[in-house]
Amino acid sequence: MRLAQPFILYVFLLIAAVIVFYLWSFKCRAKTLEKHIQKELLSELLSSVDLKKQKLKAALILAGIIFSLLALTRPQWGFHWEESKRYGLDIIIALDTSKSMLAEDVKPNRLERSRLAVRDLVRQLNGDRIGLVAFAGDAFLQCPLTVDYGGFLLSLEAVSPGTIARGGTSVSGAIKEAIKSYAGGQKKYKILIIITDGEDHEGDAQSAALEAKKEGIIIFTIGIGTREGELILVPGEGARKEFLKDKKGNVVKSRLDEALLQRIALTAGGSYVRSSSREFGLDLIYREKLAKMEKREVESRLSKHYEERFQIPLVLALLALLLEPLIAERKK
Repeated sequence: MRLAQPFILYVFLLIAAVIVFYLWSFKCRAKTLEKHIQKELLSELLSSVDLKKQKLKAALILAGIIFSLLALTRPQWGFHWEESKRYGLDIIIALDTSKSMLAEDVKPNRLERSRLAVRDLVRQLNGDRIGLVAFAGDAFLQCPLTVDYGGFLLSLEAVSPGTIARGGTSVSGAIKEAIKSYAGGQKKYKILIIITDGEDHEGDAQSAALEAKKEGIIIFTIGIGTREGELILVPGEGARKEFLKDKKGNVVKSRLDEALLQRIALTAGGSYVRSSSREFGLDLIYREKLAKMEKREVESRLSKHYEERFQIPLVLALLALLLEPLIAERKK
């Protein structure tokens, strides 16, 4: 036999308190009667009271409490084997880590807001594998596909604008790195979510998206930032921050390129979402798209399921508590 909730046993300490209370109450009652009534009259006055039935009623209440607590511990014995299956998608998050993601048109900045949204997405996953590609002027597989969500979040925390040494933004590089990460397996159940401001400085992102589609990868894109653009604050000397400048000394202004992200999503059979202060977009994509997709069987195994037997002590507790009021304390 095993108990599913053994911590309930600690409550049995209350039973000891109940027993002590009953013993104390019986003793106090006897002392009170002896104090106020002469011994010669006491036996005559108590002749109609059945002390054995009083004790029986107390025992039934005590038994009801004990069996109720036993039911709460959920005793189990006997078991059967049951096949359990886990289904999921393979989701890679491609996160832009270029310096333009430090723009603060989205608070606290584009990169930190993206990280927060990815964390929220991970909380919703159940069986899906997730991986992380960090990209700037180049792309790098930060975390391979895994169901170790804790390990994934550690990799996510390590992402910063210095993760990729090469500057710029290469969306095409992120797509190609994701294709390599998906190498092998069936040509479905593969999802790539690109989070970027959409400024593709290198490569042909649309051609890369077409290549991804041939590999069965569906691409969703999330544009973060504003069309008007924002100046980029980067760490300067000491604790000061200064605006990012190009090689000519001109201040750089980063603007959201929605047209490119829309074309990429359309080419690879996905959809584009523009991030806003109310809805970042990841929850929307998961809720409206990914949660409704066909999922592959990730794992199948036999698990042991114990038979619940809490019904037995529960019935005994009910019988004891129902029987107690039916017993009269007085003799006929």
